[in-house]
Amino acid sequence: MGVAGSVVPVGPRWRHARRVVRLAAIGTVATAVATGGVLLGQARQARRTIPMAEAPPPRCDGVYGAKFPGPALTMVVLGDSSAAGYGVHRRRETPGALLATGLSRRLHRPVRLHRFAVVGAISAALRHQVDAALEHRPDIAVILIGGNDITNRTPRGLAVRYLVEAVHSLRDAGCEVVVGTCPDLGAIRPIQPPLRWLAHRWSRQLAAAQTVAVVEAGGWTVSLGDLLGPRFAAEPARMFAWDRFHPSAEGYAMAAAALLPTMLSALGAGQERRATQARGEGVRSLPEAAQEAARHAGTEVSGTQVRGRDRGPAGRWAQLRRRAFFGVGAVPQRGSAPDTSTVEGLA
Repeated sequence: MGVAGSVVPVGPRWRHARRVVRLAAIGTVATAVATGGVLLGQARQARRTIPMAEAPPPRCDGVYGAKFPGPALTMVVLGDSSAAGYGVHRRRETPGALLATGLSRRLHRPVRLHRFAVVGAISAALRHQVDAALEHRPDIAVILIGGNDITNRTPRGLAVRYLVEAVHSLRDAGCEVVVGTCPDLGAIRPIQPPLRWLAHRWSRQLAAAQTVAVVEAGGWTVSLGDLLGPRFAAEPARMFAWDRFHPSAEGYAMAAAALLPTMLSALGAGQERRATQARGEGVRSLPEAAQEAARHAGTEVSGTQVRGRDRGPAGRWAQLRRRAFFGVGAVPQRGSAPDTSTVEGLA
Protein backbone atom coordinates (compact mmCIF):
# COMPACT_ATOMS: atom_id res chain seq x y z
CA MET A 1 0.00 0.00 0.00
CA GLY A 2 1.42 3.39 -0.94
CA VAL A 3 1.93 6.27 1.45
CA ALA A 4 -0.22 9.39 0.94
CA GLY A 5 1.64 11.96 -1.14
CA SER A 6 4.14 9.45 -2.50
CA VAL A 7 4.76 9.14 -6.23
CA VAL A 8 3.39 5.99 -7.81
CA PRO A 9 5.75 4.58 -10.46
CA VAL A 10 4.49 4.64 -13.99
CA GLY A 11 4.59 1.19 -15.53
CA PRO A 12 4.84 0.22 -19.19
CA ARG A 13 1.07 -0.10 -19.54
CA TRP A 14 0.53 3.51 -18.38
CA ARG A 15 3.21 4.78 -20.76
CA HIS A 16 1.50 2.91 -23.61
CA ALA A 17 -1.89 4.39 -22.68
CA ARG A 18 -0.44 7.90 -22.65
CA ARG A 19 1.10 7.31 -26.05
CA VAL A 20 -2.25 6.13 -27.47
CA VAL A 21 -4.06 9.18 -26.07
CA ARG A 22 -1.39 11.52 -27.46
CA LEU A 23 -1.54 9.94 -30.91
CA ALA A 24 -5.33 10.04 -30.87
CA ALA A 25 -5.27 13.73 -30.01
CA ILE A 26 -2.78 14.43 -32.76
CA GLY A 27 -4.92 12.43 -35.18
CA THR A 28 -8.04 14.37 -34.23
CA VAL A 29 -6.31 17.70 -34.81
CA ALA A 30 -4.88 16.47 -38.09
CA THR A 31 -8.31 15.29 -39.20
CA ALA A 32 -9.86 18.64 -38.32
CA VAL A 33 -7.12 20.51 -40.17
CA ALA A 34 -7.45 18.22 -43.17
CA THR A 35 -11.24 18.57 -43.19
CA GLY A 36 -10.94 22.33 -42.89
CA GLY A 37 -8.51 22.31 -45.80
CA VAL A 38 -10.92 20.25 -47.89
CA LEU A 39 -13.79 22.63 -47.12
CA LEU A 40 -11.72 25.69 -47.95
CA GLY A 41 -10.59 24.08 -51.16
CA GLN A 42 -14.15 23.18 -52.12
CA ALA A 43 -15.33 26.71 -51.31
CA ARG A 44 -12.65 28.14 -53.59
CA GLN A 45 -13.56 25.66 -56.31
CA ALA A 46 -17.27 26.53 -56.02
CA ARG A 47 -16.46 30.23 -56.35
CA ARG A 48 -14.46 29.53 -59.50
CA THR A 49 -17.21 27.32 -60.92
CA ILE A 50 -20.12 29.67 -60.19
CA PRO A 51 -19.67 32.74 -62.42
CA MET A 52 -19.81 36.23 -60.97
CA ALA A 53 -22.85 38.34 -61.78
CA GLU A 54 -22.38 39.80 -65.25
CA ALA A 55 -25.37 42.10 -65.54
CA PRO A 56 -28.26 43.18 -63.32
CA PRO A 57 -31.57 41.33 -63.72
CA PRO A 58 -34.33 42.97 -65.74
CA ARG A 59 -36.19 45.81 -64.04
CA CYS A 60 -39.74 44.84 -63.20
CA ASP A 61 -41.04 48.01 -61.55
CA GLY A 62 -44.35 49.32 -62.85
CA VAL A 63 -48.10 48.87 -62.78
CA TYR A 64 -49.53 45.42 -63.52
CA GLY A 65 -53.17 44.92 -64.45
CA ALA A 66 -53.71 48.57 -65.31
CA LYS A 67 -56.94 47.58 -67.11
CA PHE A 68 -58.60 46.75 -63.79
CA PRO A 69 -60.55 49.47 -61.98
CA GLY A 70 -59.89 50.88 -58.55
CA PRO A 71 -56.78 52.06 -56.70
CA ALA A 72 -53.57 50.12 -57.18
CA LEU A 73 -52.25 47.79 -54.50
CA THR A 74 -48.62 48.63 -53.72
CA MET A 75 -46.22 45.70 -53.54
CA VAL A 76 -42.49 45.76 -52.77
CA VAL A 77 -39.89 43.04 -53.29
CA LEU A 78 -36.86 43.00 -51.00
CA GLY A 79 -33.88 40.73 -50.59
CA ASP A 80 -31.11 39.24 -52.70
CA SER A 81 -30.60 37.93 -56.24
CA SER A 82 -33.40 35.38 -55.89
CA ALA A 83 -35.83 38.23 -55.16
CA ALA A 84 -34.39 40.36 -57.95
CA GLY A 85 -34.68 37.53 -60.48
CA TYR A 86 -31.03 37.16 -61.44
CA GLY A 87 -30.62 34.50 -64.11
CA VAL A 88 -33.52 35.47 -66.39
CA HIS A 89 -33.51 37.92 -69.27
CA ARG A 90 -37.10 39.10 -69.58
CA ARG A 91 -39.08 41.29 -67.21
CA ARG A 92 -42.08 38.95 -67.15
CA GLU A 93 -39.89 36.08 -65.91
CA THR A 94 -38.78 37.82 -62.70
CA PRO A 95 -40.42 36.80 -59.40
CA GLY A 96 -41.71 40.34 -58.89
CA ALA A 97 -43.47 40.42 -62.25
CA LEU A 98 -44.92 36.93 -61.79
CA LEU A 99 -46.29 37.76 -58.34
CA ALA A 100 -47.60 41.21 -59.28
CA THR A 101 -49.40 39.81 -62.31
CA GLY A 102 -50.81 36.93 -60.26
CA LEU A 103 -52.07 39.28 -57.54
CA SER A 104 -53.64 41.59 -60.10
CA ARG A 105 -55.51 38.79 -61.84
CA ARG A 106 -56.72 37.21 -58.61
CA LEU A 107 -57.76 40.48 -56.96
CA HIS A 108 -59.02 42.14 -60.17
CA ARG A 109 -57.22 45.35 -59.37
CA PRO A 110 -53.98 47.06 -60.44
CA VAL A 111 -50.75 46.27 -58.60
CA ARG A 112 -47.93 48.78 -58.46
CA LEU A 113 -44.60 47.00 -58.01
CA HIS A 114 -41.35 48.41 -56.64
CA ARG A 115 -38.30 46.15 -56.49
CA PHE A 116 -35.53 47.02 -54.05
CA ALA A 117 -33.83 43.61 -53.97
CA VAL A 118 -30.11 43.69 -54.81
CA VAL A 119 -27.91 40.93 -56.21
CA GLY A 120 -25.48 39.76 -53.52
CA ALA A 121 -27.40 41.27 -50.61
CA ILE A 122 -27.17 39.75 -47.14
CA SER A 123 -29.74 40.28 -44.39
CA ALA A 124 -27.93 43.39 -43.13
CA ALA A 125 -28.88 45.13 -46.40
CA LEU A 126 -32.58 44.85 -45.60
CA ARG A 127 -32.46 47.93 -43.39
CA HIS A 128 -31.71 50.23 -46.35
CA GLN A 129 -34.14 48.41 -48.63
CA VAL A 130 -36.94 48.76 -46.08
CA ASP A 131 -36.25 52.47 -45.64
CA ALA A 132 -36.60 52.97 -49.40
CA ALA A 133 -39.69 50.76 -49.60
CA LEU A 134 -41.56 52.57 -46.81
CA GLU A 135 -41.49 55.79 -48.83
CA HIS A 136 -44.03 54.13 -51.16
CA ARG A 137 -46.42 53.06 -48.35
CA PRO A 138 -46.57 49.40 -49.41
CA ASP A 139 -49.57 47.16 -48.79
CA ILE A 140 -47.55 43.96 -49.00
CA ALA A 141 -43.86 43.08 -49.03
CA VAL A 142 -42.17 39.92 -50.25
CA ILE A 143 -38.71 39.19 -48.82
CA LEU A 144 -36.36 36.51 -50.15
CA ILE A 145 -33.09 36.44 -48.20
CA GLY A 146 -30.59 34.10 -46.58
CA GLY A 147 -28.54 32.39 -49.26
CA ASN A 148 -25.74 34.96 -49.17
CA ASP A 149 -25.72 34.87 -45.38
CA ILE A 150 -24.83 31.18 -45.67
CA THR A 151 -22.09 31.70 -48.25
CA ASN A 152 -20.68 34.63 -46.26
CA ARG A 153 -21.03 32.71 -42.95
CA THR A 154 -23.01 35.51 -41.31
CA PRO A 155 -23.80 34.42 -37.73
CA ARG A 156 -27.32 33.00 -37.77
CA GLY A 157 -28.52 35.12 -34.86
CA LEU A 158 -27.28 38.29 -36.53
CA ALA A 159 -28.90 37.47 -39.88
CA VAL A 160 -32.21 36.73 -38.17
CA ARG A 161 -32.03 39.94 -36.14
CA TYR A 162 -31.75 42.04 -39.30
CA LEU A 163 -34.70 40.18 -40.82
CA VAL A 164 -36.84 40.69 -37.71
CA GLU A 165 -36.06 44.41 -37.71
CA ALA A 166 -37.23 44.59 -41.33
CA VAL A 167 -40.47 42.72 -40.60
CA HIS A 168 -41.23 44.88 -37.55
CA SER A 169 -40.65 48.11 -39.50
CA LEU A 170 -42.95 46.99 -42.31
CA ARG A 171 -45.66 45.67 -39.98
CA ASP A 172 -45.58 48.87 -37.93
CA ALA A 173 -46.36 50.73 -41.16
CA GLY A 174 -49.39 48.51 -41.80
CA CYS A 175 -47.71 46.40 -44.47
CA GLU A 176 -48.30 42.64 -44.73
CA VAL A 177 -45.06 40.65 -44.98
CA VAL A 178 -44.40 37.29 -46.65
CA VAL A 179 -40.90 35.83 -46.35
CA GLY A 180 -39.54 33.06 -48.54
CA THR A 181 -37.05 31.45 -46.16
CA CYS A 182 -33.47 30.50 -46.95
CA PRO A 183 -33.14 28.09 -49.89
CA ASP A 184 -31.21 24.84 -49.50
CA LEU A 185 -27.76 25.56 -50.89
CA GLY A 186 -27.00 21.87 -50.56
CA ALA A 187 -28.98 21.40 -53.77
CA ILE A 188 -26.49 23.47 -55.79
CA ARG A 189 -24.49 21.22 -58.14
CA PRO A 190 -21.16 23.13 -58.10
CA ILE A 191 -20.98 22.62 -54.30
CA GLN A 192 -19.52 19.17 -53.59
CA PRO A 193 -19.59 16.99 -50.43
CA PRO A 194 -18.69 17.47 -47.62
CA LEU A 195 -19.28 21.21 -48.13
CA ARG A 196 -22.66 20.40 -49.69
CA TRP A 197 -23.74 18.58 -46.51
CA LEU A 198 -22.74 21.51 -44.35
CA ALA A 199 -24.50 23.97 -46.67
CA HIS A 200 -27.64 21.81 -46.45
CA ARG A 201 -27.52 21.82 -42.64
CA TRP A 202 -26.77 25.54 -42.34
CA SER A 203 -29.54 26.40 -44.80
CA ARG A 204 -32.16 24.44 -42.87
CA GLN A 205 -31.06 25.88 -39.55
CA LEU A 206 -31.31 29.43 -40.86
CA ALA A 207 -34.69 28.74 -42.52
CA ALA A 208 -36.12 27.39 -39.25
CA ALA A 209 -34.79 30.36 -37.27
CA GLN A 210 -36.21 32.77 -39.86
CA THR A 211 -39.62 31.11 -39.61
CA VAL A 212 -39.84 31.43 -35.84
CA ALA A 213 -38.69 35.05 -35.86
CA VAL A 214 -40.91 36.20 -38.75
CA VAL A 215 -44.10 34.62 -37.42
CA GLU A 216 -43.40 36.02 -33.95
CA ALA A 217 -43.05 39.45 -35.60
CA GLY A 218 -46.43 39.13 -37.33
CA GLY A 219 -45.35 37.96 -40.77
CA TRP A 220 -45.98 34.86 -42.87
CA THR A 221 -43.36 32.43 -44.17
CA VAL A 222 -43.09 29.99 -47.05
CA SER A 223 -40.26 27.46 -46.99
CA LEU A 224 -38.38 27.43 -50.28
CA GLY A 225 -35.77 24.96 -49.03
CA ASP A 226 -35.15 22.30 -51.67
CA LEU A 227 -38.31 23.38 -53.50
CA LEU A 228 -36.46 22.93 -56.77
CA GLY A 229 -34.21 20.11 -55.59
CA PRO A 230 -35.98 17.03 -57.04
CA ARG A 231 -36.79 18.81 -60.28
CA PHE A 232 -33.31 20.30 -60.53
CA ALA A 233 -31.86 16.82 -60.03
CA ALA A 234 -34.09 15.48 -62.79
CA GLU A 235 -33.40 18.25 -65.32
CA PRO A 236 -30.66 20.60 -64.08
CA ALA A 237 -30.09 22.16 -67.51
CA ARG A 238 -33.73 23.20 -67.62
CA MET A 239 -34.35 24.28 -64.03
CA PHE A 240 -31.05 26.08 -63.39
CA ALA A 241 -30.03 29.30 -65.10
CA TRP A 242 -26.88 29.42 -67.19
CA ASP A 243 -24.67 29.86 -64.09
CA ARG A 244 -25.94 26.56 -62.52
CA PHE A 245 -26.58 28.47 -59.29
CA HIS A 246 -29.70 30.61 -59.76
CA PRO A 247 -33.10 29.30 -60.90
CA SER A 248 -34.19 29.52 -64.51
CA ALA A 249 -37.46 31.15 -65.59
CA GLU A 250 -39.29 27.89 -64.79
CA GLY A 251 -37.58 27.71 -61.41
CA TYR A 252 -38.75 31.21 -60.51
CA ALA A 253 -42.26 30.33 -61.69
CA MET A 254 -42.33 27.46 -59.19
CA ALA A 255 -41.19 29.73 -56.39
CA ALA A 256 -43.87 32.27 -57.32
CA ALA A 257 -46.48 29.49 -57.35
CA ALA A 258 -45.52 28.66 -53.77
CA LEU A 259 -45.58 32.27 -52.57
CA LEU A 260 -48.73 33.63 -54.22
CA PRO A 261 -51.36 31.72 -52.18
CA THR A 262 -49.73 32.92 -48.95
CA MET A 263 -49.69 36.50 -50.22
CA LEU A 264 -53.40 36.26 -50.97
CA SER A 265 -54.06 34.87 -47.50
CA ALA A 266 -52.01 37.65 -45.90
CA LEU A 267 -54.14 40.18 -47.75
CA GLY A 268 -57.34 38.47 -46.63
CA ALA A 269 -58.11 37.23 -50.13
CA GLY A 270 -57.14 33.58 -49.77
CA GLN A 271 -59.42 30.65 -50.42
CA GLU A 272 -61.75 29.45 -47.69
CA ARG A 273 -60.24 26.99 -45.22
CA ARG A 274 -60.57 23.43 -46.48
CA ALA A 275 -62.92 21.15 -44.55
CA THR A 276 -60.23 18.45 -44.43
CA GLN A 277 -56.53 19.03 -44.02
CA ALA A 278 -53.89 17.58 -46.28
CA ARG A 279 -51.31 15.25 -44.79
CA GLY A 280 -48.80 17.13 -42.66
CA GLU A 281 -51.00 20.19 -42.22
CA GLY A 282 -52.42 21.45 -38.96
CA VAL A 283 -51.58 23.40 -35.84
CA ARG A 284 -48.19 23.05 -34.15
CA SER A 285 -46.11 24.97 -31.69
CA LEU A 286 -44.12 27.52 -33.66
CA PRO A 287 -40.70 25.90 -33.05
CA GLU A 288 -42.07 22.52 -34.19
CA ALA A 289 -43.75 24.11 -37.21
CA ALA A 290 -40.50 25.86 -38.17
CA GLN A 291 -38.51 22.63 -38.08
CA GLU A 292 -41.14 20.79 -40.11
CA ALA A 293 -41.38 23.59 -42.69
CA ALA A 294 -37.60 23.61 -43.13
CA ARG A 295 -37.80 19.91 -44.07
CA HIS A 296 -40.71 20.30 -46.52
CA ALA A 297 -40.52 22.91 -49.25
CA GLY A 298 -43.67 24.81 -50.11
CA THR A 299 -44.94 24.84 -46.52
CA GLU A 300 -46.66 27.99 -45.29
CA VAL A 301 -46.36 28.94 -41.61
CA SER A 302 -48.49 31.63 -39.98
CA GLY A 303 -49.56 32.52 -36.48
CA THR A 304 -52.89 31.19 -35.22
CA GLN A 305 -54.92 30.75 -32.06
CA VAL A 306 -56.08 27.70 -30.13
CA ARG A 307 -59.14 28.25 -27.92
CA GLY A 308 -58.63 31.99 -28.17
CA ARG A 309 -54.98 31.84 -27.08
CA ASP A 310 -51.92 32.78 -29.13
CA ARG A 311 -49.58 30.61 -27.07
CA GLY A 312 -49.45 27.17 -25.56
CA PRO A 313 -47.03 25.32 -23.27
CA ALA A 314 -44.38 25.10 -26.02
CA GLY A 315 -44.72 28.69 -27.30
CA ARG A 316 -46.70 30.45 -29.99
CA TRP A 317 -49.23 28.44 -31.97
CA ALA A 318 -48.65 28.18 -35.71
CA GLN A 319 -50.66 26.89 -38.66
CA LEU A 320 -48.97 24.74 -41.35
CA ARG A 321 -50.36 24.52 -44.87
CA ARG A 322 -48.87 22.69 -47.84
CA ARG A 323 -49.49 23.15 -51.53
CA ALA A 324 -50.65 20.04 -53.38
CA PHE A 325 -48.31 20.54 -56.32
CA PHE A 326 -45.25 20.13 -54.08
CA GLY A 327 -46.08 16.55 -53.17
CA VAL A 328 -43.59 13.68 -53.08
CA GLY A 329 -42.50 12.55 -56.50
CA ALA A 330 -43.77 15.65 -58.26
CA VAL A 331 -41.08 15.54 -60.93
CA PRO A 332 -42.14 16.67 -64.39
CA GLN A 333 -41.62 14.53 -67.44
CA ARG A 334 -39.16 15.75 -70.00
CA GLY A 335 -40.72 18.42 -72.17
CA SER A 336 -43.54 19.19 -69.73
CA ALA A 337 -43.86 22.48 -67.87
CA PRO A 338 -43.93 22.67 -64.07
CA ASP A 339 -47.32 23.21 -62.45
CA THR A 340 -47.54 26.98 -62.21
CA SER A 341 -51.32 27.23 -62.33
CA THR A 342 -51.21 29.35 -59.18
CA VAL A 343 -49.60 32.13 -61.19
CA GLU A 344 -51.95 31.37 -64.08
CA GLY A 345 -49.41 30.22 -66.64
CA LEU A 346 -47.33 33.39 -66.48
CA ALA A 347 -43.94 31.67 -66.66
